[in-house]
Amino acid sequence: MRKLLRVKEAAHYLAMSKSNVWKLTADGVLRSYKLSDRVTVWKIEELEQFIASRIGA
Repeated sequence: MRKLLRVKEAAHYLAMSKSNVWKLTADGVLRSYKLSDRVTVWKIEELEQFIASRIGA
């Protein structure tokens, strides 16, 4: 099963603020998924890829 993170969890995982997660999502750097009007999630696999791209792995 794929792990999905809410914005607070994604921000903690990426060691950044929630507003930065939203900004990167709005800029198209991160991809989010709407589960409902009030629930947005990010796939942990995609966050790991983002981290790897930032450290040059």
